[in-house]
Amino acid sequence: MSGRIAALATRLLRVPLSRPWGADVPDLGVVEVRVTADDGAIGTGFSWTPTIGATAVRALLDDDVAPFVVGRPAEPEGWDDVWRHLHEAGGGGVTTIALAGLDTALWDLRARRAGIGLAELLGRRHDALAVYGSGVNLHYPLPELEAQVRRWIDGGMTAVKIKVGRPDLAEDLRRVAAVRALLGPDRELMLDANQRWDLATAVRAAEAFEPFAPAWLEEPLRADDLAGHVALAQRIAIPIAVGENLHTEHRFREYLDAGAARVLQPNVVRVGGITPFLRIAELVRERGARLAPHLLPELSAQLAFALPDPVRIEDVEDARFEQLGALAEPTGLRFHDGVVEGGPALGLGLRLA
Repeated sequence: MSGRIAALATRLLRVPLSRPWGADVPDLGVVEVRVTADDGAIGTGFSWTPTIGATAVRALLDDDVAPFVVGRPAEPEGWDDVWRHLHEAGGGGVTTIALAGLDTALWDLRARRAGIGLAELLGRRHDALAVYGSGVNLHYPLPELEAQVRRWIDGGMTAVKIKVGRPDLAEDLRRVAAVRALLGPDRELMLDANQRWDLATAVRAAEAFEPFAPAWLEEPLRADDLAGHVALAQRIAIPIAVGENLHTEHRFREYLDAGAARVLQPNVVRVGGITPFLRIAELVRERGARLAPHLLPELSAQLAFALPDPVRIEDVEDARFEQLGALAEPTGLRFHDGVVEGGPALGLGLRLA
């Protein structure tokens, strides 16, 4: 047991992206969360959001989470109690993003108490997992996009994901065709529309993309639009992927129950941390859908090492904390030749600089 929580402290970091994801996303907001137990032991976790909302997340942690959890058991099993406490501010979104900071810190504390890394604490099942190349590249000119894809191929990746959703579908098709030509027939190609289309546009685009055999079409519509995704799934052959903007296990269950998506992509921070991520992963497995964790590969990989079935890890170019110089020490994870392996010796291994 980890005693009781004596204190919760936060620190906000702005981490510049070496390749901005667009004019409106030049950096990442990372809120470090330190939980101190009543015997002085410390666990460190984090919340994360691209540019928008980090100060709100920190305020929720400082003003509402900390007073509620001090004196309570320093255990992640208290997740549901804290979620119910925050629910008046929203069942998901800023509330779950903030809750992830507490939850990851408590899992870090538990693993450090045990003297092992997170994957070992959860029960490691895989020594290595495949990664796929991913990038925020819709604004890249075609030669730059092709150069990025060549880097992924040269790095040993057997699957890549590119953005679609240019104003002119013909331009999207030229870009997808060029990437498929580079990949050849044996590597997976995934397409991500980032919620840009309405239903009619998504149907037209999906039908046009079919000859290029995409493994999935990601967020073709607003993630909030469950009915739209159900209608789209009934009209297109390409598997639909959603999840990075679904914030609770309840929303994932709704999408699965409705047959709205075949690929589910929980973001470990947006869903509220490790505790709900593991529940969602089990739900997806039970339903026979495909799990594809969204972003945060340095944490997603550690969780995926402990899952029953192997999953690919999304590795966004120039976006890992280590690549951005955001870490005070190496994680122990090794990304190379299209795989990720290893892991921290203690806890999450994510100490921010």
